[in-house]
Amino acid sequence: MCSDRSAGLGLALALLSAATFGTSGTFARSLIAAGWSAEFAVAVRVTTAGLVLAVPAAFALRTRWHLLRGNAPALVLFGLLAVAGAQVGFFNAVRYLPIGVALLLEYLAIILVVGWMWAVHGQRPRRLTVTGSVAAIAGLALVLDLTGDSTLSLAGVAWGLFAGIGLAAYFLMSARVDPRLPATALASGGMLIGGAVLAALGAAGALPMTATFGDVHLAGFETSWVVPILGLSLVAGVASYLAGIGAARILDARLSSFVGLTEVLFAILIAWLALNELPTLIQFAGGALIIAGVALVRLDELRASTTAPTVAPERAPVVA
Repeated sequence: MCSDRSAGLGLALALLSAATFGTSGTFARSLIAAGWSAEFAVAVRVTTAGLVLAVPAAFALRTRWHLLRGNAPALVLFGLLAVAGAQVGFFNAVRYLPIGVALLLEYLAIILVVGWMWAVHGQRPRRLTVTGSVAAIAGLALVLDLTGDSTLSLAGVAWGLFAGIGLAAYFLMSARVDPRLPATALASGGMLIGGAVLAALGAAGALPMTATFGDVHLAGFETSWVVPILGLSLVAGVASYLAGIGAARILDARLSSFVGLTEVLFAILIAWLALNELPTLIQFAGGALIIAGVALVRLDELRASTTAPTVAPERAPVVA
């Protein structure tokens, strides 16, 4: 079990990851409004971030290049599902569904993670985990403030659920990839693979790849298209993935996935500051429920750590 100090570090990294991920919507909106396709924005984002991380990844690997060969299948899956799949799934879901519905479908990943840990690893969720998950899902629904009785598009629902599978893969694989593989190598490799797959699909005509290279409107200012690209790549890419991988390796996949729910809260706060989109009272109430759900899951893990016999749960240590 991780110590209180390392658990605190893991929680801080998870919150940092959620906050930096939460900036992506504001950055992406400026590009898409200027004529960029979502797929092209994602491809440029992950490829740029992957290239930035390639230098520290190479330094971290040094004489351990065999780890890349040994973890090649995991890296490919991480790039396909956790990087490209999650992002393309979400942005395609938004083509057919309201953003709130698409986000709710994607964040069903927390249920998938709990179910996977139960079905595959025999970690049956305890009462507090179940209660926390229900509270978090209810809170997320309030934060998204879903209203209306419109019929949902089946294609949109399918894309949203696919995004949820990708997000669940992100939490699970970040925690369980070979702990000897540096986090920078995992993030860089996954992003470059994801970017290459998106580029290949775009070249084949399977995905729309359009962009304009003039000024864009970002947070009330007119600026170069390079600014949101750097924001998506460095802030919502490099910082978020590294912090998220580090958090998942300190905490377990379930807890890091629940803390990741706060991305929605950070996204709302950032949209309020940058775009003057003020949260409603219902959204604040939902935020309180999400925090309560995370606290219950954390309490459940702490209680389990004091009563567990001799077998520790599988958890990869932090890799420097």
